[in-house]
Amino acid sequence: MFRSALVTLLLAAAPALAANPTITVTGGKHDEADVVCKVKYSLPPDNTSVRLADGTELPAQMVGRAVLDPAGADQYLTFVLPKLAAERAVTLTVHGGPGLSDKGDAKRFHFQNESGKYTDLLFGSRKVLRSINAPHDATDATTHYMTFKPFHQVFDPATGETLLSSGVHPNTKEFLYPHHRGLFYGFNKVSYGNKQTADVWHGTDKVFSQYDKTLATEAGPVLGRERGAISWHGKDGKTFASEERELTAYNVPGGTLIDFASVLTTELPKVRLDGDPQHSGFHFRAPQEVAAKSAKQTYYLRPDGKGKPGETRNWDAKGKDPKTVNLPWNAMSFVVAGKRYTVLRVDHPDNPKESRGSERDYGRFGDYFEYDLTPEKPLKVKYRVWVQEGEMTKDQCEALARGFTEPPAVAAK
Repeated sequence: MFRSALVTLLLAAAPALAANPTITVTGGKHDEADVVCKVKYSLPPDNTSVRLADGTELPAQMVGRAVLDPAGADQYLTFVLPKLAAERAVTLTVHGGPGLSDKGDAKRFHFQNESGKYTDLLFGSRKVLRSINAPHDATDATTHYMTFKPFHQVFDPATGETLLSSGVHPNTKEFLYPHHRGLFYGFNKVSYGNKQTADVWHGTDKVFSQYDKTLATEAGPVLGRERGAISWHGKDGKTFASEERELTAYNVPGGTLIDFASVLTTELPKVRLDGDPQHSGFHFRAPQEVAAKSAKQTYYLRPDGKGKPGETRNWDAKGKDPKTVNLPWNAMSFVVAGKRYTVLRVDHPDNPKESRGSERDYGRFGDYFEYDLTPEKPLKVKYRVWVQEGEMTKDQCEALARGFTEPPAVAAK
């Protein structure tokens, strides 16, 4: 059985574009499906396709260099291979000119901007992602709390009508831990300079991070991507770190596949990034509805199997449970609006270690690590997130994780 997976395939150098050049992708030890291939090429930006040996034509998209791509190439041809059998080779031909990539907005990603509030990524008319990018408002404590950090929300992959992640809520008793918001990245124990500290996670003592500007966007039939500049500010309002953050969503059947990538830099001699598993690192938070109505139906699927409803594991400095350390992947299954959804979160081996995990039945999970940020040592991280209706199996999770961490071989002529 073919398993859903997404694989980034990079060539060492961009080949010269011959008439109908070929690309060969060779599978690894496991069958895969929805394999996203990324190859260095120079083609016109629109109306490109690739064809299988049986004549099946697949949409392709020329995209610019992503934030974590190596230097030396400005354009990549990207396409989704429907299936890839274990240890089998598939050869495709590349075609310029009119193809499936120009079939109209119904089969393409595009952005809609609500100025000063958020930017939505849609596929056709279906909402996929929402980036909350309202500027920080320091008018008073309430406006500060509502705007002290940018984050990202995920819509249900079937209709795009139901938000599956938590948004902005006031810090009142009606809402449980509203400092956890959507897909979010940060640290609650930051230190630098002359005993200066900052809590980017909670935004205490006027600390905030802010979306400053959009650096690049890509939108087409294969993927939608946005990269933005985010500044991290201390209690004095001054910037102590700068981030380039990039989210990519891919056009694959059965769910929403998201890549999160970030590069954090500083001009200070050293910025210590630390925290705890609940309030640092990269996390996903489900809507407040889960905390209020369905927390006891939440369960986690881990590399060692399916947990019981309501059961959670959390790293603790005293116990240091090895099952909470360096998890390659973790999946949370929860109920929103009467439907069950599952979110898979995949760590990458290149991210700093050790990673220390956190799970909560109200719908938040993730992990964190410690890091010393310096001008010579920027912090680079990448994660993959898969969102779908219904439940997942361990085999599905492992196949998706391998697609992120163990790409197959690729060659081009």
